[in-house]
Amino acid sequence: MRIEIKEYTKIIRGATVLDNVSCSFESGKIYGLSGVNGSGKTMLMRAICGLIRPTHGTIMIDGKEETAIGKVGVLIETPSFLDGMTGYENLLMLARIQNCIGEDEIKNAICRLGLDPEDRRKYRKYSLGMKQRLGIAAAIMEDHPILLLDEPFNALDREGVKLVKDLMAQLRAKDKIVVLSCHERNLLENLSDEIYEIENGRLV
Repeated sequence: MRIEIKEYTKIIRGATVLDNVSCSFESGKIYGLSGVNGSGKTMLMRAICGLIRPTHGTIMIDGKEETAIGKVGVLIETPSFLDGMTGYENLLMLARIQNCIGEDEIKNAICRLGLDPEDRRKYRKYSLGMKQRLGIAAAIMEDHPILLLDEPFNALDREGVKLVKDLMAQLRAKDKIVVLSCHERNLLENLSDEIYEIENGRLV
């Protein structure tokens, strides 16, 4: 699979949040997005998965003009779930939207992130690190060919960081496209096959 972004510009209320961006992503690689807060990293992820539409420009997937809707697992900004449900119940509810996986796939995703699918604690009782892990589990559970992870290491302890790093290596080996942002430059360089630097909505 190949994603090609051509001269993509997005203007919101007079502000240019993405400015003539052209780049590409291919299966079997991990791509890092580097830049300060507000530089456009999250907006680029929103563009890929179809949460925003271009003012100008195109996104092509395998030669067709389309976004990655239905082909992408996403963790953008802070994960949010229903406080009164368990982690498993939250993911089960999300899975029913597309109805393409069953209970086994959901439980497997939770276990891969070091959580217990049988944990009866409600989401409101989760630590910040547990909430982050559940958000990543939601992104991977449907085994989409594209994975977008916005600051996936936020609130994770050393064990959680290692677990997610190992997970990304597994996804690369399964020929996924993985795009992530991360403030820790050393971590980003260690994980990424290629890094795109973003400044004021432009690739630099």
